[in-house]
Amino acid sequence: MNNKAVVSVNNLFKTYGGRNSAKYEALKGINLEVQSGEFVGIMGASGSGKTTLLNLIATLDRPTSGEIRINQQDILNLKKNELSDFRAQELGFIFQDFSLLENLTAAENIALPLTLTNTKKAQIDTTVLQVAQKLSIEDFLSQYPAQLSGGQKQRVAAARALVHEPQLLLADEPTGALDSNSARDLLELLTEINQASNVSILLVTHDPFSASYCNRILMIKDGVIGNTLKRDSKTRTEFYQEILTDLGTYR
Repeated sequence: MNNKAVVSVNNLFKTYGGRNSAKYEALKGINLEVQSGEFVGIMGASGSGKTTLLNLIATLDRPTSGEIRINQQDILNLKKNELSDFRAQELGFIFQDFSLLENLTAAENIALPLTLTNTKKAQIDTTVLQVAQKLSIEDFLSQYPAQLSGGQKQRVAAARALVHEPQLLLADEPTGALDSNSARDLLELLTEINQASNVSILLVTHDPFSASYCNRILMIKDGVIGNTLKRDSKTRTEFYQEILTDLGTYR
């Protein structure tokens, strides 16, 4: 495997259950790489293993066997405190339900990754404002999540994911709770982040429209990666049609 990959996954297995319950093999020998600056989608039906795979790469769960390297670092050998530091410094997360803390303002939510790494307050304030301006949410910084629309919440969540300049952004069905206009806005925002800041993005989705924004798509079914689709020089509309066609044959 290319040792310059931002993500390198080798022969990854994940089995649930055992001893007193039936075993379920969620992942069956997954191999994949994400290169620096790539926007990669993982597509599959519910239960295909896509979220399990993302959670393992996100260091939120551990595999039964196999290897995961992020920026050359073998994350499975990190101790608990090292893992927390690694997650805080190297990874950004965007979830379907936003996962904002309701008792914190938008600015305080965005600042969380910097707060966790003991960044000085003056630096936090400057950095939060910079990322908020980039995502056009500087006018909402003093508001609480309950006062924001779904699209605004998702932009705050995106700002929080980016404020510490991670090498890798992990997005799990990030458009799932958004209307079509907000979804399109977020996907265009992710594309802009990917291209302007060279942040590698790994997007899990079951939605062909969301997937059409990726450079490359890995199709996963029953814990195994099958087809790989590449956008190359196709327009997004052409790629969308290719994804629809492939889904029709893949299921």
